[in-house]
Amino acid sequence: MAFTPTKETYSGKVYPVTIGTGDKAVTFGGENVLPFNSFEGAAPNAPVIAYEIQDVPPTDWPENVQKPFAAVSDDPVKWAKYCQDELKAKAIALRLVGTHPDRENRTPEEASKTVKDVLAAINIPLIILGSNHAEKDSQVLIAVAEAAKDKNCIIGKAQEANYKTIAAAAMANNHKLIAMSELDINLSKQLNILITQMGFEKERLITDPMCSALGYGLEYTYSVMERIRLAALTQNDMTMQPPMLGDVGMYVWKIKETQAPESDLPHWGPAEERGIAWEAVTATALLIAGAELLIMRHPKAVEAVEKTIEELI
Repeated sequence: MAFTPTKETYSGKVYPVTIGTGDKAVTFGGENVLPFNSFEGAAPNAPVIAYEIQDVPPTDWPENVQKPFAAVSDDPVKWAKYCQDELKAKAIALRLVGTHPDRENRTPEEASKTVKDVLAAINIPLIILGSNHAEKDSQVLIAVAEAAKDKNCIIGKAQEANYKTIAAAAMANNHKLIAMSELDINLSKQLNILITQMGFEKERLITDPMCSALGYGLEYTYSVMERIRLAALTQNDMTMQPPMLGDVGMYVWKIKETQAPESDLPHWGPAEERGIAWEAVTATALLIAGAELLIMRHPKAVEAVEKTIEELI
């Protein structure tokens, strides 16, 4: 007797989001089933992975993830072009770390020039991220949103402390927006509601419930993402239906397991392989939890996750 799998049907659907322009634009989201359960319904778009770059050299990254970009990471334009041309990136995530008051404290004007230069050098979609300093991001992201006007970028991250100014800037300049809350489904829902009440279209939002690395609360992250996705599909909760972001690299490459040298902990195995595996496993877990967009760092980790996506689809 042939096996017939049990099928679930869902009343809700994740909004599809398209970023970029022309033939290099990409779309993620749009499914009406749980992750990779395409046998139950429609999952028209594969998850998208964006390579993370910075506006300043990544001196705070571990050596093993600095190494693949050593020849280009002194210049965000060269770095972006390398990811596009050599690594065949589908999208770039530019993190404006240099604008943080505790780093170089770069001005909004300097950040705008960096964004313009990167956009002029690539033809794939760009995600523009602040330094995660709420007050400074309010100034910087307004300026860079205008600098990238009509390029259909993703701007982020809007938080409870600064969402009004950042959402207004994204709306005025025709961009998508990341709404970030702190690992709580109710806070995530509340922020999405507040942003849409401003007139920002819910179909242009990306939810970032925050994430964590394997071994550092990943189970809790997974459960929050899973609950968001179930609310979207089973309860048809429109505030929970934007696609989700997993900002993987920044959380993975700061933990002990990806930084500790092999000489200190030889029984943990080769440090570079360990870090790559840690990023790939974390990213895969978030995909299964419901993330449709990932930001990652190491090319070999990206390669492994893209292969996993291909096999699961």
